[in-house]
Amino acid sequence: MALVVGLVLGFFGGKATSMGSGSGKGGDDHGHGQAAAAPSAPSADAKPTRQADTNIFKVPLEDSPRHGSDEALVTMVEFTDYQCPFCSRAHATVQKLQEQYGNKLRVVMKQNPLPFHPRAKPAAVAAMAAGEQGKYWEMHDKLFANTRALEDADLEKYATEIKLDIGRWKKDMANAKYQQIIDRDQALANQLGASGTPAFFINGRFLSGAQPIENFKGIIDEELGKAETLVKNGTKPAQVYAAIIEKGQTRAAPPQQAQREPQQPAGPRKIDVPAESPSFGPKAAKVTIVEWSDFECPFCSRVMPTLTKIKETYGKDVRVVFRHQPLPFHPNAKPAAEASMAAHEQGKFWEMHDKLFANQKALDRASLERYAQELKLDMGKFKAALDSGKYRKLVEADSAAGSAVGANGTPTFFINGRQFVGAQPFENFKQVIDEEIGKADKLLASGVKLENLYAKIMEDAAKAPPPTAAAPEPAEPPVQKIEVGNAPVKGPANAPVTIVEFSDFECPFCSRVLPTLKQIEEEYKGKVRIAFKHQPLPFHANAKPAAAASMAAHEQGKFWEMHDKLFANARALDRASLEKYAQELGLDMGKFKAALDSNKYAAQIDADSAEGMRVGANGTPTFFINGRTVVGAQPFDNFKRVIDEELKKAQGGAVAKDAK
Repeated sequence: MALVVGLVLGFFGGKATSMGSGSGKGGDDHGHGQAAAAPSAPSADAKPTRQADTNIFKVPLEDSPRHGSDEALVTMVEFTDYQCPFCSRAHATVQKLQEQYGNKLRVVMKQNPLPFHPRAKPAAVAAMAAGEQGKYWEMHDKLFANTRALEDADLEKYATEIKLDIGRWKKDMANAKYQQIIDRDQALANQLGASGTPAFFINGRFLSGAQPIENFKGIIDEELGKAETLVKNGTKPAQVYAAIIEKGQTRAAPPQQAQREPQQPAGPRKIDVPAESPSFGPKAAKVTIVEWSDFECPFCSRVMPTLTKIKETYGKDVRVVFRHQPLPFHPNAKPAAEASMAAHEQGKFWEMHDKLFANQKALDRASLERYAQELKLDMGKFKAALDSGKYRKLVEADSAAGSAVGANGTPTFFINGRQFVGAQPFENFKQVIDEEIGKADKLLASGVKLENLYAKIMEDAAKAPPPTAAAPEPAEPPVQKIEVGNAPVKGPANAPVTIVEFSDFECPFCSRVLPTLKQIEEEYKGKVRIAFKHQPLPFHANAKPAAAASMAAHEQGKFWEMHDKLFANARALDRASLEKYAQELGLDMGKFKAALDSNKYAAQIDADSAEGMRVGANGTPTFFINGRTVVGAQPFDNFKRVIDEELKKAQGGAVAKDAK
């Protein structure tokens, strides 16, 4: 899934995000983290780094902004980042919790702007400066509603909209005390083991990431019961939180040694090295490391010093091969990849590689051309390569090859075919490299020639059985009753199988699953009905307007035609583009525009989204096949297995009915 997967542990939020294909249990929505070993992409099996802790942590409230009664029996302290999409997702959950629990829940906000979000810190300062005028929470809501628009001008615009004294606000923004508060909050987060965002402490119990609302409610309800007992025994409501955390832990336990040891890569797997792939080190090396990487991924840049140290330490014994895996939520990663190959054509891949990673926030076309000029490339040749898309297929082929071998997140390495995930420290690489050098020495001693060594290792890898998961396949979630309601539908109403999809028109994984859905329609004609429900994710700015446009088209009998147009143009979903697609479909433009202007379908879209959250469709796409959950842009065969099982059940039920 976009859920992505790729999303390793606390870093990735998860499934509250879009999801890519994988095991089907994606997790790009649990949260942003800073663990060096985490890949940038969401991983299909991603789970929060830590589940709700039964331990109680002593989390001081200090002067942090708080919302709710001081007599609330449950206090939830959140460490947040205004540029983090997972925090934005969690914000919607927190708002729902506040509605449901009322004066029983108090929310306290602490600042943890992550270093790879350049506008997170200015946004935090803007919110705290608004707090000086009693409007912290109004600014807080504005910032999360606009996580992609946090420039200085945007912040001032929001300050104006919430009617701040702008002169005073600007003066307060310059106050050094806010940096001190941020430093204090971040030190506390690290001390408590909450280095990623969002992170929550519910009456001192740690919950990591933008998890489903039910996970929050389970802990809140438990804590309410405990708090009510305290009150019955004489503790005043206003003193409940202090009483609960009084003997709490002041810091997280240090990671166990096992967590500090390098992962033991499975394998090896057969990993090809295309002739055109950039590499450093000799072809005849004892160890070949194939890296799948993304120039816009902060973890990929973080691993560069490690790779440099590998080069310095091992010299001719190690070859490093670079392959491309531009992640779909990094808009400039693919153009940067093509630019690197255009530089490779002129013998300067690694020089361009270093420039791109040194300037990850500036990978637009003009910047790419500037780097090419600085490297003294033939600019005519370089521009022609980009304009013609000369290396587009190569980049896409690398990406597909990476996905095929499990490199869904970045960076992912294969060390003589053994998979090694994330920006891990040099010592972790060293252990595996040394093991592989030892194996290589034995092969060489047996008569294998150095120039044939990697081919021999890959030949043996191809004969090995495919790696099996260490853990058993997780149990399928329980079947749920999912009503079709007034959702757009195609397929007969009496079809024995109904698929309800929760989707987002701006989600790349939702568009990726379209061919699979079309194949399902063709192969199960008359047997399957597909219903579409909306789950526009909060960090996809145009997803909600696109959803409204699809419903405005539905009103005129052309939902599926608009559906196809929107997914075919997922990067062009502004108002002008939506009207252009409506014109192309021959819609009544007056009626279409009126539907958008009046927000006619906002309530239905919100209802779909709320239903999705309730039934666990926190990421997109999520499907319910006769109520059975299938998460992510999974291959046809995964859908086929569930559909066939449901058809068999339906057939068995019909036979039993006839027998009666």
